[in-house]
Amino acid sequence: MRIACLAVVLSLWAGVAAAFELEDHARIDGTGPRVLRIVSTADLEVFAPYLDAFHRRYPQITLDYSVASSSDLHRAIREEAAFDLVISSAMDLQFQLVNDGYARSHQSEHAEALPVWARWRDQIFAFTTEPAVVVISTERFAGLAIPSTRQELTAILRDNPERFLGAVGTYDVRESGLGYLFATQEARATDAYWRLSEVMGRLDPRLYCCSNAMIDDVDSGRLALAYNVLGSYAADRLAGGSGGRLQILRMSDFSNVILRTAFIAHNASEPEAAGWFLDLLLDIGLRDTPGPWPLPPVGDGSGDAGTVFGPIRLGPSLMVYLDPLNRQAFLSEWMDAIVQQ
Repeated sequence: MRIACLAVVLSLWAGVAAAFELEDHARIDGTGPRVLRIVSTADLEVFAPYLDAFHRRYPQITLDYSVASSSDLHRAIREEAAFDLVISSAMDLQFQLVNDGYARSHQSEHAEALPVWARWRDQIFAFTTEPAVVVISTERFAGLAIPSTRQELTAILRDNPERFLGAVGTYDVRESGLGYLFATQEARATDAYWRLSEVMGRLDPRLYCCSNAMIDDVDSGRLALAYNVLGSYAADRLAGGSGGRLQILRMSDFSNVILRTAFIAHNASEPEAAGWFLDLLLDIGLRDTPGPWPLPPVGDGSGDAGTVFGPIRLGPSLMVYLDPLNRQAFLSEWMDAIVQQ
């Protein structure tokens, strides 16, 4: 068993109350004294257009943008880190923070325009819907049928162990909040998840913290496939040019679709500016077409015909697998399937 993608510690910023690892950081200076501090799981290269859009609209406000893993972000907010706006793809951890009182209320016409499943109590708001997908290496799959269901993928991996040994990547759900969300939701939805996990476990899978690291390794040929990566990141990579090395598969039997959410921190020093940024995200997220933005809109949820589709809804049910006993039981079963040591 090998563990890939250790977080890179770029800085520990003095403005953060709790010490935690930052994966990236950017600052766009404004013309005035106000500083809006944002912590997010979105990679800087993905989120830069949104920062630039806000800076053009509010040039007087300095933007301080920190990137952290979903688990580190969750811990930092619980320890009262000094951020104004909190953005994450791990919607279960986000909801738990809001439910436990770490968010301010926010009301606006953009918030009211969201579907009811994309907001909760005027405190947490979704601005994207993003499916989990499989990314494969076209070279490593040469000569094989392209799977469209988990059952088909399971059969291909089982029947070709020499091709896939050490070449399958997925999240380390013990560390990745998003990976844990994908895994628990998929396990609830389809029995095929555990069978696939057991077959992957026999192939000495590589475990990762984040989507882009998995996509990098498929692109380089180190991996034959990456399972359950964010579709928005995969699509962005293909749009950037991968020379035909990558192909995105969306399983037709069931599609995990997460909401990327944001909330204003209860201890925000710039709640007004945080509200402006949140409304910008919601305005972009409510667009009718994908447009030039890297992340898909909230309404991008039609899916393919025959696909079992539906965004994971915001609500207390998200916290079922965050219960310590439920989490321990799930991780024990996951370890038996994936690690197999």
